[in-house]
Amino acid sequence: MKFDDTHQDALRDILTWRRDVRHFRTDPIEAEVLAAIETSVELAPSVGNSRPWRFVRVQTEAAREAVIASFENSNEAAALDYSDDEAAEYRALKLAGLREAPVHIAAFTVPNPSEGRGLGRQTMPEMLAYSTVGAINTMWLVARSLNVGIGWVSILEPTTVCDALDVPDDWQLTGYLCLGYPQEDHDTPELQRHGWQSNTETVWLDR
Repeated sequence: MKFDDTHQDALRDILTWRRDVRHFRTDPIEAEVLAAIETSVELAPSVGNSRPWRFVRVQTEAAREAVIASFENSNEAAALDYSDDEAAEYRALKLAGLREAPVHIAAFTVPNPSEGRGLGRQTMPEMLAYSTVGAINTMWLVARSLNVGIGWVSILEPTTVCDALDVPDDWQLTGYLCLGYPQEDHDTPELQRHGWQSNTETVWLDR
């Protein structure tokens, strides 16, 4: 298939307006929209075609509350690592939309799947987790094309999340995602807008 300027412009818009969303509306995502987002991972690449990702829809109140408690504990612990002024700045940031987002999805990586027969990961086993990240990014871009926002929550205790979701012992938490319709759209990162960290210049080297 040959793509034209229309495709390229649309992709550029999706990339530009894809943000890590923390401010969600609470109204639900339509079933067909959520299904389209979930099935998009079938198009994601993976090392050795191993498809090491596993996803959990976090739906029960007990499981969600356990994840929220883990975030709150981890977030406060993180704040204590900063000086007084920076800690106040840190606490003023909204770093998750766990209570507002109507959909929670936890993404895991299987560390040694039989699928793929080890191809491409003998010297770089981390490629399995990178494959899961690729699947998450694929889902993220498709979600944005459907006007749904995603927030990636990393301020969590992996063991607590794994226990709360009762997953197999060898599953490794790779990402915890909040999905929902954003309260507003932005083309710049929230941390940049609030003065925490602007985008830095990408380093390119020639060798």
